[in-house]
Amino acid sequence: MATTKRSPWKALGETVVLLAVAVGLAITLKATTVQAFYIPSGSMEPGLQINDRIVVEKASYWWGHPQRGDIVVFSDPGGWLGEDDTTPTNVVSRVLEKIGLYPSGGHLVKRVIGVGGDTIVCCDDQGRISVNGTALDEDDFIDPQQDCDGPMADCTSGWKAVVPKGKLFVMGDNRDESADSSFHLCHDDSEDTCDPSAAYVDEDLVVGRVIALVWPFSRFTIEHRPSVFDDVAAADAAS
Repeated sequence: MATTKRSPWKALGETVVLLAVAVGLAITLKATTVQAFYIPSGSMEPGLQINDRIVVEKASYWWGHPQRGDIVVFSDPGGWLGEDDTTPTNVVSRVLEKIGLYPSGGHLVKRVIGVGGDTIVCCDDQGRISVNGTALDEDDFIDPQQDCDGPMADCTSGWKAVVPKGKLFVMGDNRDESADSSFHLCHDDSEDTCDPSAAYVDEDLVVGRVIALVWPFSRFTIEHRPSVFDDVAAADAAS
């Protein structure tokens, strides 16, 4: 039986179509389901380290809201990025980023400590942050601190934050090195530029929830919400 040879132009056309479908699927996945990001700083150590690659899923926030304990990726609320803005400058990297094939920069990653209506206080006599009256024992996932679990916001004088509706209070797991909500709270009244509203992240800025650390593969981890947040009372119940 004679073998029919494929035209090289036909083979090329099929390759182009397959490539277009693959790119289309990648764009769709990025826009609707999952997206890759990389970690530009040490603010989430020890769990997430510089240059780690993470995967973020978006679907759970389509019908729900970020929860206490979630690690979330969000767009800059305004002036948070500073020197941590590591958006790719290479043309090829930028193109791959747009279609979800290169880890995105230009975002921040932090852990949700409080949601709208929550009251957050730093700190109790053991140096723990409290949410709605419940002290959080965070030693299993944060970088343990010397004095308290919020040193970027001055443990000695303490602070209190009431999270506005539709906003989030977020902190890095590396409390010594995270310019997070506690840092932007402006607890120090001597600062001329204090704006307490800058401490909170609008839920609309959240891209999604970190579900896995995927690279380096030797540290592959599925991310789960720490159980310590399960005992925190709802804001209405605590008031």
